[in-house]
Amino acid sequence: MNHWVKKFSGTALLLYPLLAGAATPPSPVGLWKTIDDKTHTVTGLVRITETNRQLTGRVERVLDPKAKPGARCKPCTDERHDQPIEGLTILRGVRPSASEAGVWEGGDILEPKTGKIYRVRLQLQDGGKALEVRGYLGFFFRNQYWQRQE
Repeated sequence: MNHWVKKFSGTALLLYPLLAGAATPPSPVGLWKTIDDKTHTVTGLVRITETNRQLTGRVERVLDPKAKPGARCKPCTDERHDQPIEGLTILRGVRPSASEAGVWEGGDILEPKTGKIYRVRLQLQDGGKALEVRGYLGFFFRNQYWQRQE
């Protein structure tokens, strides 16, 4: 085999993991600072993880100055009723969109203050530094923009 072919093949094998990683689209997995869409105050930290191509988000820390220490989800009507808000799963069952790149949807998000559960759509913004979180209830929706912490 030609010396140059061997050299090129060896270089390509070394670079493949780097190139393959560069082609991987950004993901919402990580720690996010949640921002209230009405007051624009920081309300907490949510960690999004991925298992079996599904995203889940748990409240890692409550930062809302109006929140009581050790607050529980009193208005929740499902298995999360009366559970501590810190550690509570608020985002679940979210999958990559089959029709839109960079969009995750199909799951739900819980608003612990009201106990309301919304269908959810996530889309990264600003090169992955921000996350548009859109909660749907019927035809109505509202957006929050979370900031990446990690």
